[in-house]
Amino acid sequence: MIQGRDIVVVSIQPWDIEIGSNCKNIASQFAKHNRVLYVNPPLDRITSIKDRKTEKVQKRLEIVRGKRSDLVQLEHHLWNLYPSELIESINWIRSEYLFGRLNRRNARILANNIRSAMDRLGFKDIILFNDSSMFLGLYLNEMMRPNQYTYYMRDFLIKVPYWSRHGSYIEPQLMKQVDLILNNSQYLTQYSRQFNNNSFMVGQGCDLEEFDDSDNRLAIPADLAAIPGPVVGYVGSLTSLRLDIQLLEYIARERPDWKLVLVGPQDEQFKASSLHQMNNVHFLGNKRPDELPAYIKGFDVAINPQVINDITIGNYPRKIDEYLAMGKAVVATKTVAMEMFNEHVYLAKTHSDYVDMIQQAIYEDPMKRYHQRTEFAKSHTWENNVAAIYDAIHHSIENRITWN
Repeated sequence: MIQGRDIVVVSIQPWDIEIGSNCKNIASQFAKHNRVLYVNPPLDRITSIKDRKTEKVQKRLEIVRGKRSDLVQLEHHLWNLYPSELIESINWIRSEYLFGRLNRRNARILANNIRSAMDRLGFKDIILFNDSSMFLGLYLNEMMRPNQYTYYMRDFLIKVPYWSRHGSYIEPQLMKQVDLILNNSQYLTQYSRQFNNNSFMVGQGCDLEEFDDSDNRLAIPADLAAIPGPVVGYVGSLTSLRLDIQLLEYIARERPDWKLVLVGPQDEQFKASSLHQMNNVHFLGNKRPDELPAYIKGFDVAINPQVINDITIGNYPRKIDEYLAMGKAVVATKTVAMEMFNEHVYLAKTHSDYVDMIQQAIYEDPMKRYHQRTEFAKSHTWENNVAAIYDAIHHSIENRITWN
């Protein structure tokens, strides 16, 4: 347990993001025993112009103009900082030298904003927890001099186009200078240890209370209840960057008697796919996060048709815990990160594996492994996840004291 400390959390995801966020959950757990300042990413100039009519940008522009407070108290010991100064949009710049100069300037603006909030809150001797903010985070160690600096890596972002150009050389620099790197999968931990031996796998947390249907309180939504089974379902963002469209087409084509139900917003590739011409494929659209457990309840089998690429191979799919928390039979793509689920999830290597394993899952006794699955999922609480983070931070601090 770490308690009575001041923790600054810098994230690439703002607090007012619509989707679930690991970092927000972690920050809320930190705040149970510590004072926590959660820092939103600063507004950049191009976004302030391009998206100026959106509610979120309007809100941030009012803060920049001094019409709203930049500091909002969310809970008793948890504050959210909206940086009050614009930073420059520089990711388009190809020159490493010019990008570096401007990135340092942006980082100084952010550091000044954070220090201002810290002074108002009386924060001292901070633990700095950086959630994947590799560009601005590169300079925060020297500019803020935290007592302890942790980098939290939960995705292989340098394989994502936005981060790849400059992140490929900046993230390794950052990982070498921090006190500790935390990862949510063994694959990412192995990668991180190339740059910093103080790298640990701390797993993942899940909001299990929302996915607890032990009292049978959830009602299957009408649009799903109207679809005759067996229902093979997926909930989440439908993006070709992470999901295998050809696999989904194969499943639907091979087993026209199954109903393939996809719940979530689609990217352009999904919208253009032949899945929309298949009678046994149903797109139910985007749903609120609190509605998703009821949709999962209506699945006979839940799937995670992940495509294997540099982005996904080390990814910890949070939805697997959500599926298991509801006792569902799950078929997912086999990756290094998924090996920890081997006893509770059907792991498929090929398209034909998916069809065979879905069929096996459909015909299994639905209650036979129900309790094994739910109990396994319950071990992945945010409390347990943050306990592992605390252990790693303690280990890092103790090692530093020993070396010194």
